[in-house]
Amino acid sequence: MKKNMGSTDKIVRIVIAIVIAGLFYFNVISGTLGIVLLVFAGVFVLTSFISFCPLYAPFGISTCAVKDKK
Repeated sequence: MKKNMGSTDKIVRIVIAIVIAGLFYFNVISGTLGIVLLVFAGVFVLTSFISFCPLYAPFGISTCAVKDKK
């Protein structure tokens, strides 16, 4: 599996996940919407840690620098 996410992309995804988790924790979002957003936040964190986004692959998108690809 080739990396297709750069460091900026990973940082943005982790920040978004933290914001969603905080909003859920403080009951700004709740119910079904809150759970769905928490799942998205989990996917963001997972894809950030493995540096691969499956949705980027079919479209040939890569946000990582040439030197980061392995």
